[in-house]
Amino acid sequence: MTKRSIIVAAAMLAAAALPAAAPAEAQQKVLRNVMHSDLKILDPIWTTAYIVRNHGYMIYDTLFGMNEKLEVLPQMVDTWKVSDDKLTYTFTLRDGLLWHDGQPVTAEDCVASIKRWGAKDSMGQKLMGTTAELAVIDAKSFKLVLKEPYGLVLQSLGKPSSNVPFMMPKRVADTDPNKQIEDFTGSGPFVFKKDEWKPGDKTVYVKFDKYKPRSEPANGLSGGKVVKVDRVEWLAIPDHQTAVNALLAGEIDYIEAPPHDLLPVLKKDPKIALVDWNPLGNQYTFRFNWLHPPFNNEKIRRAVEVAFNQEDFLKAVIGDPAYYKPCKAMFICGTPLESAKGTEGLFESKFDVAKQMLKEAGYDGTPVVLMHSTDLVVLTNLAPVAADLMKKAGLNVDMQSMDWQTLVARRAKKDPPNAGGWNAFLTSWVAADILNPVMAGFANAGCDKAMFGWPCDETQEKLRDAFAKETDPAKQKAIAEQVQERTLQIGTHIYLGQWYQPAAIRKEAVAGILTTPAPVFWNVTKK
Repeated sequence: MTKRSIIVAAAMLAAAALPAAAPAEAQQKVLRNVMHSDLKILDPIWTTAYIVRNHGYMIYDTLFGMNEKLEVLPQMVDTWKVSDDKLTYTFTLRDGLLWHDGQPVTAEDCVASIKRWGAKDSMGQKLMGTTAELAVIDAKSFKLVLKEPYGLVLQSLGKPSSNVPFMMPKRVADTDPNKQIEDFTGSGPFVFKKDEWKPGDKTVYVKFDKYKPRSEPANGLSGGKVVKVDRVEWLAIPDHQTAVNALLAGEIDYIEAPPHDLLPVLKKDPKIALVDWNPLGNQYTFRFNWLHPPFNNEKIRRAVEVAFNQEDFLKAVIGDPAYYKPCKAMFICGTPLESAKGTEGLFESKFDVAKQMLKEAGYDGTPVVLMHSTDLVVLTNLAPVAADLMKKAGLNVDMQSMDWQTLVARRAKKDPPNAGGWNAFLTSWVAADILNPVMAGFANAGCDKAMFGWPCDETQEKLRDAFAKETDPAKQKAIAEQVQERTLQIGTHIYLGQWYQPAAIRKEAVAGILTTPAPVFWNVTKK
């Protein structure tokens, strides 16, 4: 038999090309999906890449989960309490939690997992920074003792997207957070079939028959994670037209991110439904690397803000205004923290102004190594637009093309741009990741503790700390506006507008898609 990848490629053109299902598989309910990216990295703490986050939700569980109303509810936790002085949180795990190897989940596992996550994640770092003690009480209970009252404890432990505080066995969680794990034992609703994992071809998960869901109905990322299929396959089909043809032919069941230019084709087919599983949408972002010239200069970073405009990026990638919205709010339009504070004169492509700013900054023509992701349709056209706008402002741009997983690995490197490093790249954040200054990873200006790009600004960190400790909504918004102004002043990143991405499913075969900030496959049925 030829390789699976060859079979799958042929299958996209004709149903007859699919191999006959083996007798055992024929009795199973198998959900076949095409995700937005191929899975090549497996550690959802080591990277923020969304495909790895999606993988995390398949095999790991969380202490808390966020529902559709953005409320944080217990998940692995059964009960929890807070001391009268608001300094000690005590958590007790629910009964019946097992790792995929059959061993019970313990408080010791959870403490180690929180510590590893807290060393990498922006929100986790803030929580750990105000934590005096994180300790095991007994096999099922642990406590978190704060140095001072902190308003985002549960929101941190229930963080819905990258990096998600997934629980792992202690032996795994003890891995250096800057190194990738090699053991993929989880306690979530699916088991990762590493023996069937073939990057560039397929990723396979099977139902964990010993998983004990919560009794409440599934709601967002909270409630009962009831698995209703036997097997989930993520098929790597990089050609989007081929994937759409496969969906129309009934050879696959679900496409996470069909290209926006093909949505009209899908809409016309009565067998296909478009599902808006993430109604809050996403935000495009341009990220600077502060470590190396020219973006180690604040004035040059600000010149880029002046040269950019959101509409060019949104038109080039999304095209249809029904699926995008220019938005000058760092913390998402349509949310309580929406504000245009600090954006006057920015995002308007004032090239003459930008050129003058570069001259005043002493820009000497140092190349900007711009990483260009080529295999994700919702990102592919971003870098060419950025390169064009920067060149019009007078910057010397060296755009280097690569697939997304290569970019993800390269962006973690601190090497000089001419030695395998980088100066800038573009990506997208799901809205639920960036609802406030502490959640927003690119707002972190904690130097070596910041995300790739490594911005370093004490004022920004003091503002983010103040937000975390404030409980009055009006005062929180005022601080969030200060963070937004400071972000634009120092240039940690540039946000480039909001966009929306429906999934496509076979209407008669698939049901139960939940409204979540990350695509999940519990509660999903397959006829």
